[in-house]
Amino acid sequence: MLRSMGRRFFIVGLLVLLMFVPLFFAAEIVQGRKGFSASTIENVGREWGGAQILSGPQLVIPVERTVTRIGTRPQIDPDSGAVSVDAQGDMITVPFSEQVTEAAQAVFLYPEEFSADLTTTAQIRERGIFEVPVYQADADFRFDFNATAAATTLAEHETILWDKAYLRLFVSSNRALRGAAVLKNGDAAFTLEPFDRGNGIQALVGDPRDLGVFTLELEFNGAQYLRLAPVGRDSQISVKSDWPHPSFDGAFLPDEREISEAGFAASWRIPHLARALPQVAREDLDHAARNRFAFGVTYLRPNDFYQKAYRAARYGILFIALTFLTILLVEKGRDRPVHPVQYLLVGLAQSLFVLLMVAYAELIGFAAAYLLAAGATVALLTFYGWIGMHLGRRAFVLGAVLVVVYAVLYLILRSADYALLAGSTLAFMALALTMVATRNEDWFGPQEPKKDKSGFWGRSKPAETAAPDES
Repeated sequence: MLRSMGRRFFIVGLLVLLMFVPLFFAAEIVQGRKGFSASTIENVGREWGGAQILSGPQLVIPVERTVTRIGTRPQIDPDSGAVSVDAQGDMITVPFSEQVTEAAQAVFLYPEEFSADLTTTAQIRERGIFEVPVYQADADFRFDFNATAAATTLAEHETILWDKAYLRLFVSSNRALRGAAVLKNGDAAFTLEPFDRGNGIQALVGDPRDLGVFTLELEFNGAQYLRLAPVGRDSQISVKSDWPHPSFDGAFLPDEREISEAGFAASWRIPHLARALPQVAREDLDHAARNRFAFGVTYLRPNDFYQKAYRAARYGILFIALTFLTILLVEKGRDRPVHPVQYLLVGLAQSLFVLLMVAYAELIGFAAAYLLAAGATVALLTFYGWIGMHLGRRAFVLGAVLVVVYAVLYLILRSADYALLAGSTLAFMALALTMVATRNEDWFGPQEPKKDKSGFWGRSKPAETAAPDES
């Protein structure tokens, strides 16, 4: 490498930029592996029952209306029963007016008081090296309706078909349902059937005006997350589980929650003013209830090392730059500087650290994999600094810096909230130490002796020799 320290800094800077290429491909491999893992989790979860969203119950009351239909129709000869025609052979039509009864848009009612108590039991399913958290849920619903409010939505000539009222509950997948689903009103039990269209269950309940409080018991499987829509005028929902890593999300966060190694418990109470859905309507708003107001819990997998590894690849250029800078500073004053190829080898080793960490994390977890990959990388680079770059005892300085670098990187990966703070502080400290260490550096390097360029085309004149002494 060139003797000028300034030129060496410049070349090392170019080598750092070149390291973006292997880090980019390392990040792409991590993302590809993460996608494969997510696909496996989704497939196993779907086979088990899939992510569950429960919306309802909803009372649907059919409506019919009487309309007057006006038009024309062919005239029928009363004697022959044939269509009458005129002298030119054209069909003769006559006007008519009749009243017919047809189906109108149904009335949709949500409960007045709605409570749901859910208890889930989690377990781990495995496919290959991947682990998928799934759950089994027992749900107990209690609700009632103000059925008489349906009459306030009727238009002229419309009639409510009370005896044909039915109750329905939306579920994400009927394949997830397990055990017996029991719908009762007092001592009366109703037969539940699957939806005619879409996913869910329904039951014909008859005239709901004299019915009081309904109860519904439901068992189902699920994976990834569990969410419910707050359909009651007053909704009270509680979820208990033995899963110790919940993430509460959706439109509402729990009013109360407890999380421990033994599991979690959470409860919500949501008034109808918070969910902006009418109690009674002439259109089906269940889709809006699911998509805008559903909430619940996600069953997180601890140690999402793919995201950590991807962030490590993004921060990798900073740590490669710090390593190159350390080598450049500790080799200062040596007769034989480190070659650019050796810098590239060091950078490639640090790029492979990301892939090594992911490969082992899939088998032994993030913390152990990070310790193994970082330890192997630090040992390799320290050993290479000793025997390959001939740094001698200075290689231990390089090793100490690498230990600090990977320790800081671990802290960054463990806490995303403080990643920017730790990364920027480390970069600032490294720059400050470099400025102090090079405060007396001659960046232009030793100057070469000037040549006499007064000869032809700037070439130096040959030195004049003294004339021989003839005496």
